[in-house]
Amino acid sequence: MDSWLIYTLGFIAQLLFSGRMILQWVLSEKSKRIITPIIFWHLSLLASFLLFVYGYLRDDFAIMMGQTLTYFIYIRNLQLQGQWLKIPKFFRIFLWIFPLLIVVYGFNNNEYDAAKLFRNDAIPFWLIVLGSVGHLVFTLRFIYQWVYSERKKISSLPLGFWLLSLLGSGLIMVYAIIREDPVLLAGHGFGLIMYIRNIYIQKNEVKG
Repeated sequence: MDSWLIYTLGFIAQLLFSGRMILQWVLSEKSKRIITPIIFWHLSLLASFLLFVYGYLRDDFAIMMGQTLTYFIYIRNLQLQGQWLKIPKFFRIFLWIFPLLIVVYGFNNNEYDAAKLFRNDAIPFWLIVLGSVGHLVFTLRFIYQWVYSERKKISSLPLGFWLLSLLGSGLIMVYAIIREDPVLLAGHGFGLIMYIRNIYIQKNEVKG
């Protein structure tokens, strides 16, 4: 596939990710407290779907790993908000098995093997480790959010979510700069500003 098509797919995914954050940010600014609209999770799932494909097309294990972990947490948050069953059953089944289908397809067609995922000629091993750690920390924010929401029985974005977002995004920015990945740079560069702002809003909310 042409590289410009791959990058276009990645940029669309990042625009969706940024769009959900802008919407969440604007609503939170208006109410002076952290708001998590339902569409936030719909956009998250769609963007994760597209970015997983982008990572697959770029043979980028760090991106694929990060999206696989958060992908199912987005589904769970839609379940917590009572929105998952509103999606047609066919699409629900497809969304559940999609990541597995991609991995199985890749291995069966000899497009990559387990060793290649960690020995990409275009990416030094230490850089893969850096990118993977960054995505892991970035993913932990949603694992933390998921556990928090399960305990509260309501989908919400606590302060710890924004702190992990800031740390993970910072690491991914370093990875993106070295990797010269415009998709990651665009997405996380803008995200850093919103994470800092949400931390400020939530701290003021707690004080109030």
